[in-house]
Amino acid sequence: MPVSGDDRGDGAESPNQLTIEQLAAESGMSVRNIRSHQARGLLRPPEVRLRVGYYGPEHVAQLGLIRDLQGEGFNLAGIKRLLDDTQGTAERLMRFKESLTEHRERAETLTLGELGRRFRVGAEQAPRVLAKAEKLGVLVPAGEGRYEVPSPSLLAVAEEVVDRGMPVEALLSVFEELDRHCDAVAHAFVRLFVTQVWRPFQRSDMPAQRWPEIDAAIERLRPLATDALLAIFSGRMDGQIEAAFGEITQRLSERARP
Repeated sequence: MPVSGDDRGDGAESPNQLTIEQLAAESGMSVRNIRSHQARGLLRPPEVRLRVGYYGPEHVAQLGLIRDLQGEGFNLAGIKRLLDDTQGTAERLMRFKESLTEHRERAETLTLGELGRRFRVGAEQAPRVLAKAEKLGVLVPAGEGRYEVPSPSLLAVAEEVVDRGMPVEALLSVFEELDRHCDAVAHAFVRLFVTQVWRPFQRSDMPAQRWPEIDAAIERLRPLATDALLAIFSGRMDGQIEAAFGEITQRLSERARP
């Protein structure tokens, strides 16, 4: 627990070894904002030794949590309510988000030349193809003729399709349609969790004994949605292939007639 006295010796055994200026450098937050958060009761007081306040890893973590919650749209009053919650709701909320996003791929960076070679895009096509890829988020400009690829696996699919003789511009149109439908599917599953799991839990004042149930529901949300999507898509894909094959067969048979 923080101590607010003037006599704590040299503090050699304490984890709190950062001055407020060092805390600002460590956390990426200004001294002014740190003092403001402390005055509002958002940040625990420092350990005082010889009239100097010292901060430690716990304060760095608290400031990181405040910054993350602000990034999620919480105002300072809302953050104060979450931090005051003895059940650790603020930390749980950020862990929920981390668990839902931890499976993101590690982005790659490619030059414009590398993209052109891999996808056989000529100089005339390039501006149009790049604009469409950026709009879909397949590529993100990184400056100096370089592009970040948020999903290398999606780019690998595109490269294989191009290797099989299909133009990348046509594939991007397919990606655009997939993106639109998948966004609706993702929204539906998240809405299902919020309306059927989170809101009833919140209305019941979030009893401590039910937190493991909420944790488990969050952990399983992504894999369950993925399994459902793949199962339905597989059935629809079979139907589309059969229909297309039937049409091809019929046309070939008509051409073969004398």
